[in-house]
Amino acid sequence: MEYKIAVLPGDGIGPEIIAEAVKVLDAIAVKYNHRFLYRYGLIGGAAMRQGLDPYPEETHQVCTEADAILFGAIGDPLYDNNPDAKVRPEQGLLAMRKKLGLYANLRPVKMYPELIHLSPLKEERILGADLLVVRELTGGLYFGEPRELRNNGTQAIDTCVYSVDEIERIARVAFKMAGLRRKKVTLVDKANVLETSRLWRRTVTRLAAEYPDIELDYMFVDNTAMQLIINPARFDVILTENLFGDILSDEASVISGSIGLLPSASIGDHVPLFEPIHGSYPDGAGKNIANPLATILSAAMLLRTGLNLQAEAESVEEAVEECIRQKILTWDLNRDNPAGTSQVGDFVAGILQ
Repeated sequence: MEYKIAVLPGDGIGPEIIAEAVKVLDAIAVKYNHRFLYRYGLIGGAAMRQGLDPYPEETHQVCTEADAILFGAIGDPLYDNNPDAKVRPEQGLLAMRKKLGLYANLRPVKMYPELIHLSPLKEERILGADLLVVRELTGGLYFGEPRELRNNGTQAIDTCVYSVDEIERIARVAFKMAGLRRKKVTLVDKANVLETSRLWRRTVTRLAAEYPDIELDYMFVDNTAMQLIINPARFDVILTENLFGDILSDEASVISGSIGLLPSASIGDHVPLFEPIHGSYPDGAGKNIANPLATILSAAMLLRTGLNLQAEAESVEEAVEECIRQKILTWDLNRDNPAGTSQVGDFVAGILQ
């Protein structure tokens, strides 16, 4: 089979971790007799340094013509440290999500037994933790209008807007995902304060009647932040809006011991996108120290969710698990004898070969 994959390395460590994921995909292509056709595009600071928009039209064209998108990271301190910058690298990611209709972000959080000692949480609290955050991705505070400075820069306004249609489509994703897991959805909101949250709760409650085999419960976001630390195993699928999902999924990453282990998928109306949840880590760029496993696991999600290649995805995940068992790990997971970024990628690809 032949597949077109858009590859967007992005900023910071993005090019390094993407190179290792492509290495693993190449091993899968040989093992399973596939052909992956890669087309590369600029995004974020990498595009801006070339005098382009953070999500150039050329990159959008590459994405729309692909079967799936593999994305690295975005963020550049050249722009991060300037509060008056009118255009920022992160606007490229937001524009891509909006233009491609990527409204559902899936972030699995899994505990690997061999790494349980690395979590800052007590072992008895995180045993059995295996959850999925389903985050709405194209609405809420990140996209609402107006968003502006007023009164000579002394007042700032952001607007949180959601419609019933936006809530229904992401809720359906959560219910369907729960049906493949342990059949429980927790809606996270702030319905005791926010009108948008009350709309979420009314809409999801009504929609739940269409999924009688799925248990639905509710939790305020502040309580959820606490429960993720003291009892994460209670969660199966967490359904929530854009801002809450952004914060909670990063918080949940500590369960696994490193944010460098967590992949994600963004799906919607057009081409799906797959990326690690960590940032661009500019201080680590070019040093061969970045953990590529989240990106390699994102490639596994690309195979399963983007291309419907189940056996291939399982092969990658099993290779990553063997990598963890053999302790071929970067410094964030193995301080005593750390492997380099490329060494980890070589090991995973070698298992597949």
